[in-house]
Amino acid sequence: MITGLDHVVVLTSDIAAASAAYEALFARTPSWRYSGGGADRTLFTLDNTTLELVAPHGDDDAAQRIRSALVTQGEGLASLCFRTSDIARTHRRLDRLTLKPEPVTEVESRDDTSGAVLSWKRTRAATDATRGVRMFFLEREQERPLSVRTTTASITAMDHVVVSTADPERAAALYGARLGLDMALDRSHPEWGRLMFFRCGDLVVEVTHRPGKSETDAPDRLRGICWRVADIDATRARLIAAGVDVSEVRTGRKPGTRVMTVRNGTCGVPTLLVQPSQGKPD
Repeated sequence: MITGLDHVVVLTSDIAAASAAYEALFARTPSWRYSGGGADRTLFTLDNTTLELVAPHGDDDAAQRIRSALVTQGEGLASLCFRTSDIARTHRRLDRLTLKPEPVTEVESRDDTSGAVLSWKRTRAATDATRGVRMFFLEREQERPLSVRTTTASITAMDHVVVSTADPERAAALYGARLGLDMALDRSHPEWGRLMFFRCGDLVVEVTHRPGKSETDAPDRLRGICWRVADIDATRARLIAAGVDVSEVRTGRKPGTRVMTVRNGTCGVPTLLVQPSQGKPD
């Protein structure tokens, strides 16, 4: 049903500042910009997925909903959009799985710079059925243009997106049995709790559980993103020169990996960079 993670949505109150911040982080230009549906949007398309920045625009109901979300939860990760090759079949399956999908709609956007047009079909599952994480499902035939690299040591791709859960068994059932993602890892540790990795195309949805932190009926939450880099030392030097606050490079949990934390310029999204072992995806 799912062929990959098409994009993640990050809410921001200032689209210009957020776009500039992510252009500095990625060392890549926006691949698409457009306005519509009560929002201004800037997209960065990397090698395996897209990050979409969304800010309210205008005074219609859609814009007011985005403003309300910003007041309630602040800037940060807002939703996941999975890609599928057959939206009608996906809709039927979501309905059978009691994920209560909305009717399929057709959407079109025109890039503000090039005038090019992209169209797609999408549906959305009910948030109460997906344990509090907003999930969309999208079918499109056209590929988005890639974000152009502006200098060396750019971000190459997403490594994983993190979801925290208070009920790991129900989360495992949602991402594995119901959405059909392949569970590649299920590991527990007394210090950092339980980790589950679900493969989604060329990246991972990482589900984390820390015992005792919340009630089991608390909603799941999108927690952060890890991006891949080819040379973490060169990337760190580039980011420091650009005024981005980053940590020292340290050894990752997976043998052979090296990681660092990005402390600002991410619109409130907890962000990690990883250099995979032997140049392979983590």
